[in-house]
Amino acid sequence: MGVVMGPVEKAVRDDVEQLGDLAGVEPSLSEMAYTLAHHIDVTTSGQCDTCGEGVPTEDGTRSLPQLNRELRQTLAQLLEGRATDDDDDDLGDLGTPE
Repeated sequence: MGVVMGPVEKAVRDDVEQLGDLAGVEPSLSEMAYTLAHHIDVTTSGQCDTCGEGVPTEDGTRSLPQLNRELRQTLAQLLEGRATDDDDDDLGDLGTPE
């Protein structure tokens, strides 16, 4: 039985896919985001993704806020580099009357 992707990991992968080609540190950041999202899914489901057995939820529940913060920070870093690229477009306002 293969590893089933949880809803958070699927959403993160879909979002990163929409970014198109990744450059620089973006591939590393996206892999970090996938891993964090995967751990959030495992923590919230309470089930091991490889064996299907229950996992202790006490430790996972305590780590969930930290995992969420890390995922948000990683995604923000991934998008941060993209935002500066859009600002460098000198011709981007040609359609806007002055």
